[in-house]
Amino acid sequence: MKKLFIYLSAILTFTSCSDDFLDRGSLTQLAEGNFWLTEADAQLGINGVYAALQSRALYSGNLNGNAGIPQYDGLSDNVFNAFKWEGPGIFMEANVDPATPFFNTFWTANYIGIGRANAAITNISNISPDNISEESKATLLGQAYFLRALFYMNLAIYFEEAPLILEVQTLETAYVPKNSYSEIKLAIDEDLTKAIASLPPSYPVSQFGYPTRGAALSLAARWALYNSEYQKVVNFTNEAMGLGYGLHSNYGELFTEAGEMSNEIVFSIRFIQDQSNNSETFSGTFLGAPKGDEVPMPNLVDAYYCIDGLPISESPLYNPQNRRANRDPRLSASIYFQGDIFLVDLNRPFNGNTPTRFGRRKYTRNQASPEGIPVFEPGGQDFYLIRYADVLLMRAEALAELGQLGEVYDLVNQVRIRAGMPIVEDVEGSGLSQAALIDIVRHERRVELAFESLRFFDLKRWGTMQEAYARAAADPVGPFNPQYRGRRSEVFPIPQPELDANRNLVQNPVWN
Repeated sequence: MKKLFIYLSAILTFTSCSDDFLDRGSLTQLAEGNFWLTEADAQLGINGVYAALQSRALYSGNLNGNAGIPQYDGLSDNVFNAFKWEGPGIFMEANVDPATPFFNTFWTANYIGIGRANAAITNISNISPDNISEESKATLLGQAYFLRALFYMNLAIYFEEAPLILEVQTLETAYVPKNSYSEIKLAIDEDLTKAIASLPPSYPVSQFGYPTRGAALSLAARWALYNSEYQKVVNFTNEAMGLGYGLHSNYGELFTEAGEMSNEIVFSIRFIQDQSNNSETFSGTFLGAPKGDEVPMPNLVDAYYCIDGLPISESPLYNPQNRRANRDPRLSASIYFQGDIFLVDLNRPFNGNTPTRFGRRKYTRNQASPEGIPVFEPGGQDFYLIRYADVLLMRAEALAELGQLGEVYDLVNQVRIRAGMPIVEDVEGSGLSQAALIDIVRHERRVELAFESLRFFDLKRWGTMQEAYARAAADPVGPFNPQYRGRRSEVFPIPQPELDANRNLVQNPVWN
């Protein structure tokens, strides 16, 4: 039910949020006397937390503005952010500082969500048992803990150090110092533990989109993987894999509105298309070229193997004059080549007029809506935060890192078979070393999850960001000059407006 997450401007609880979050007072004082009294209030309040996910700086993304999370593959070797000022492009070129607006919009959007989640947790906990069942209260609190963990994961991965705010703020408690990464990590762990314990395994079809126990387990697995806690990943994914998820049969269809209800989707940020301007823009495109601000890099195109399972440097099937022929089917499902029809309602071919001469197909709308809403207006494509394919690959990586290699083959093979690629044993062989299997999993993650904004997450935790910058710099793309600056290429600075507004907040040492 996509309308679950519409923006609830009538909730006075949330109207005090703004761009200078840390310089604000209470998020709840305006509504304490007449809201958060019933189960209906609690549901409405929780929906307001979901609405925070839909901001341009988070999961709605942008077609021509500060980049949102769906555009974060531009922080890597996967994507060239041709409109560099949106954020990823200038970040890759080291042309940013704490005053760059990209950082502030992302920081603020997450803290708006945190403030709403804190209000929900505090107030739902206090609703009289006469007005809400214990089961409903537990479920709604589980959702709030899940969402708060997600917002803090965004801050921890990109900023590392940030204020840890777990209660509703008042004017007197608004000026808070930052906390360490380890303190934030502990809070995320605790919230995810509560979410796992409280969330149901499923909801009625009419409530599709709320986080389930499987979503909480999978998000916990992702967080554990980021922190190299591999046994936790194995434990979490073991539980999640028994909850009825599967792989969608058609990889290309999955990333369209037709695939949104697939049982491969563990958790998504939901959107509905209408004539208003509060829907998603990450799938939008101008009419001249597919997704002109976010174009695939040549080194990503080259990373897809040939249909025989061999890299293009080894396969006799590779034809450099026809780079798409005989390749992993996920390549054509994800990337437009010159001559492909990218707007089917206009029968308009892509003429290669992007800086890389490739276009993003995956997650990109290819025609006006049935109501006539054009592709450059807000759309209704859900953004998939976690898919079952990612769960399989997270488990495969954790087992490989632990040296427990037997199951890794089957996990990778499930993903490959769905894509139409040969299994590991038939190409790379069996009895492979730990290092070889880790490399196989890492490659599979890149081609399976391209344009899903996980590449920065992977490169940073693998310690291979500098190599990715070198690949991006070596691509014949201009004008683009990626500059690896050590930790400054892996950590966002605390935004200058927040430092100016909060006397107790100091910059991350990486950016001093």
